[in-house]
Amino acid sequence: MPGEEIFFLSISELSKRIESKKLSPVELTELYLDRSQKFGPRFNAYATLTPEIALEQAKAAERDIQRGHYRGSLHGIPYAAKDLLAVKGVPTTWGAKPFVNQVFEYNATIIDHLKNVGAVMIGKAAMIELAGGMGYRFASASLQGEAKNPWDSACWTCGSSSGSGAIVAGGLAGFAIGTETWGSIICPSAFCGVSGLRPTYGRVSRYGAMALAPSMDKIGPMARSAEDCARIFAAIAGHDPKDRGTIAIDKAAFTYSPSVEMRKLRVGWLHNAWNSFDGGSARPVAAARSVLKKIFSGMKETSLPVGPWEEAASLIVQVESAASFRPLIRSGKISELTDPLGQVSGYLNEQYSAADYGQALKVREILQKKMDAIFEDFDVLVAPSQPVPATPLTLNLETGLAFPDPLGAIGNLCGLPALSVPCGFTEKNLPIGLEFVAGAGDDIVVIQAARAFQQHTDWHRRHPKIH
Repeated sequence: MPGEEIFFLSISELSKRIESKKLSPVELTELYLDRSQKFGPRFNAYATLTPEIALEQAKAAERDIQRGHYRGSLHGIPYAAKDLLAVKGVPTTWGAKPFVNQVFEYNATIIDHLKNVGAVMIGKAAMIELAGGMGYRFASASLQGEAKNPWDSACWTCGSSSGSGAIVAGGLAGFAIGTETWGSIICPSAFCGVSGLRPTYGRVSRYGAMALAPSMDKIGPMARSAEDCARIFAAIAGHDPKDRGTIAIDKAAFTYSPSVEMRKLRVGWLHNAWNSFDGGSARPVAAARSVLKKIFSGMKETSLPVGPWEEAASLIVQVESAASFRPLIRSGKISELTDPLGQVSGYLNEQYSAADYGQALKVREILQKKMDAIFEDFDVLVAPSQPVPATPLTLNLETGLAFPDPLGAIGNLCGLPALSVPCGFTEKNLPIGLEFVAGAGDDIVVIQAARAFQQHTDWHRRHPKIH
């Protein structure tokens, strides 16, 4: 019987064993399924497990590989998909009571892409109801209840890809798919000590995914390392005629080879991403910065432009989510949501005017020009992913996580790629994350910078002890 370490191997390490036939996709899938059945409920990690689909896909992968048809590094690797991605015949609840019986008769494009490269879907990851689209005050705003952090089950994993974070951190699958409109890949990756990529807006199709704020929604991988994220991103990126929000064919696709030499990067350390650090996060951040200075000797301090970016981003999310969930709001079924804020905020979001929304779009345009100017001087910007470690499950998020987040607003308003990787731990053994951000379309740069950091550190190789 393999030891616990197998559950925390990177995709690169697992794929070598699978390709050389030292590890069977069926055996690996059964191991992950057993572990997910055992520990998934402890962390409220899954919306549903799909053992029938998993074993069918694992057996198909095994047959292909035995016949010499190896499809690449994701072939035979089990993963979990956030429960706002349509999977034919499987409940897709969006984490919310009004949609508990919702079943689609088609797959999201990303599910088909992963199937085409031989990845094995073992379940749907739990999530914050409607991905936080109606607002929420508490971690319990989910059909599954609070997602508990495998590093400390009294702490949260962060939303809205809360289950995806728990699944990767707990070694319940080889990787997970999350989504981000504002923070929902970067924050869970930071809180859970995993690597998470928010791709450039429009590089991954959202066909078959729940719409929250269509001008800001993005889908991306959460995994063991930056390199793992790159391998997954290569499988899921690309233009899709079914999603008119995807960018052109020549700019959407992504290929990755770890042997490609990294160009010399101009790195900027953002000194104004956060006002202060709490919960013991300052020390690991300072240590990570010292490592970065050694890797990128020309690293300079720089700052984000100052402006009403958070207000603009917030207004766009609120207006677009009110439109996305209009039938839910108008039917009154919004009252069935778990969180008290979610039950009312849809009505408030409908009160914004077209003029308010138009003004926010103008602010976005000004910001995009300002960020273009910054990326003339820098290839990649770096800052801590969050100014705090994982927060208590019972925290009122409206008051307890109410600090300004200009980087999250700017990154998502402008559709910029970002990658969060672990960069250390607090004295209470909670992970801290480091975020790399690049210009739109420059996803390879955040991957290369984060990978360089991981080649000089081993934080991403650490994992919680779960018994």
